[in-house]
Amino acid sequence: MVIWEFCTVTFLVFPNYFIMYPYLFRLSDADDKREEAAIGRLEKSSPNIAMTKSHPLCLRTVHISSPIVAAKSIFFFKLFSNGTEEQRYVIVQIHESEEAALMDLLKFTYCNTLSAKTPTGLLDVLMIADKFEAASCMRYCSNELQNQPMTTETALLYLDLPSKVLKVNVVRPLADAANVFLLLRFTDITKFEKEALSLSLSGIEVVLSSDLLEIASEDVVYDFALKWARMHYPKLEERRQVWTSHLCFLIRFPAMTCTKLKEIMTCNDFGWELASKFVLEALFYKAEPPYQQGEIAARVENTFNKRYVERAYKLRPVKALEFEAPHQQSVVYLDLKNDECTNLFPEGKIFSQGFHLGGQELFLSAHCNIEQQGVYHCLGLFLGMQGEESEPLAVDYEFSVRVRPDNEFVSMYKGSHTLSSGIVVGCHNLCGVTWIPFLSEDSLYFIDEILHIRADITVIRE
Repeated sequence: MVIWEFCTVTFLVFPNYFIMYPYLFRLSDADDKREEAAIGRLEKSSPNIAMTKSHPLCLRTVHISSPIVAAKSIFFFKLFSNGTEEQRYVIVQIHESEEAALMDLLKFTYCNTLSAKTPTGLLDVLMIADKFEAASCMRYCSNELQNQPMTTETALLYLDLPSKVLKVNVVRPLADAANVFLLLRFTDITKFEKEALSLSLSGIEVVLSSDLLEIASEDVVYDFALKWARMHYPKLEERRQVWTSHLCFLIRFPAMTCTKLKEIMTCNDFGWELASKFVLEALFYKAEPPYQQGEIAARVENTFNKRYVERAYKLRPVKALEFEAPHQQSVVYLDLKNDECTNLFPEGKIFSQGFHLGGQELFLSAHCNIEQQGVYHCLGLFLGMQGEESEPLAVDYEFSVRVRPDNEFVSMYKGSHTLSSGIVVGCHNLCGVTWIPFLSEDSLYFIDEILHIRADITVIRE
């Protein structure tokens, strides 16, 4: 029979130093002489370990079978195979809080079950099992945790495990399950904003890296991240550090509006160099034609770099070019995918991000309309103004669509109107065809499954 002697860890805070009593493991017989020799060896071998009358070295005896324990733990296997008996007097330091988990690990080596049932208890055993290289116990803990109901709190506990533990193959499924839970829980961060703002950094990284976020635009993601960082890192220096090392890689700056990109340049939370790097990169990307944008996105996209990947935005991104002379004008480009148009049937709508003209914020919207005689469906395109207190704005507008085989923009509709809040103007049948021919495989209006729309909007000055 193998006997192990150990005492609890104690941390005693003195003015200039700590006195620590780590666990002592001793492989020996149970006689007192061996016990005294082990204690003496402990005191001599480590200068930062001391014994006093008020803090004696307490011993607890545990009877174990070395072959059984060694079979479940690489650490103990190496320990029991460590040469001569003299070499077997070793000191192993653990924290006092690890005692219960260690005893549970030893229990597992005999009966393949644990006393711990709660998530925190199982995590404690998981950490001890990793420390003592007990892979089968780690697998058992991971499986038990996966079988328990997942909550936001437990998901964060799993993701906050040390990276060394998370990389272990048997633990990876647990981390993946926590990731999936948070992704599904927070697909709409505006709906659960209070709960989402309470997430730890590891949780925020999972949520904001998702392509499935159901938000109006990337501007909303940026504003949320800004609010979260200010809440969790009130000191400016710490906040800038977390933006530099984590948050800036989660925001998809090329999908943000130019208005919001301008705000970033004056935001104190960013260093100027960091802000200018991402803003300029986003503006250069927006200036590229669509096919070039696709090439850029394909070239840099990977698991850790998704800044060019569009999320499931409720507002479609646009490219808007503003001119002040010879007329105040905006040229707006809106691209719609074939499946986005298909999903509009029978009465759906898609709204664009806002763009500015004449001091007002405007938007485009594509509708699946029933033709005025009520006979067939078709695609309509409309122009509107945001803001309840917006001033009326008189404009000329022209809608064009890129058409095959020349792939050039062809004018489809022209109009003039004084825009005001709550009113949209435009055409009910943008392409002049019914729904089925519009979406057919030989449709003239989809180039590589994309419908390219351009709106030229000019302010009318009296």
